[in-house]
Amino acid sequence: PFPGVPHPNPDPNPISRGLRPQSRFPQSRSRFPAGLPDLVPDPNYVQASTYVQRAHLYSLRCAAEERCLATDYDVRVLLRFPQRVKNQGTADFLHHPCWWQCHRCHQSVHYHSMAEFSHYDLFCLEDTTCDFGHLKRYACTAHTQGLSPGCYDTYNADIDCQWIDITDVPPGNYILKVQVNPKYLVLESDFTNNVVRCHIHYTGRFVSASNCRIAQ
Repeated sequence: PFPGVPHPNPDPNPISRGLRPQSRFPQSRSRFPAGLPDLVPDPNYVQASTYVQRAHLYSLRCAAEERCLATDYDVRVLLRFPQRVKNQGTADFLHHPCWWQCHRCHQSVHYHSMAEFSHYDLFCLEDTTCDFGHLKRYACTAHTQGLSPGCYDTYNADIDCQWIDITDVPPGNYILKVQVNPKYLVLESDFTNNVVRCHIHYTGRFVSASNCRIAQ
């Protein structure tokens, strides 16, 4: 992982921005015959569009207010990457409205969904696209946010806060870890497929991602 990147919630593995997987996962599907969601991040989606951006602090005012930056240098170096998460389970993935976080930047009030959905903030939880035969049922504008079975929640790399701040990181080879539902707040049928790991080669100016895969 990238060493030495400060963060509002210090973590010895900053690139994961969260807790380590628990040694024992919560209860399995057999205890819940009605069905459970099963979130699976897409490793190919992460690998295809990861890049480095340099941005002036004045253009990141909203991101700074939302604690997406490590320090306040004039120019930030951001490792940007997309994410696409599929619910391949048999029930909706839902979270309680009390987990939403209200922010008043970007010229309007907007809500982030549960910070615990992933190891970086996401702006909402919705059915962005669905497999054939599955219908979209959740949207960012709705009171209830969720992810239906057979549907994907997609975040492009150019979304605000869809990055890791690597301004102080030296060139080298690293592991990028992206994990969904890291605190297991929502029960799933399978927690062993919630993590994507990628090999990251950072030259100091450019970055390449390779060997992205599902891993525990």
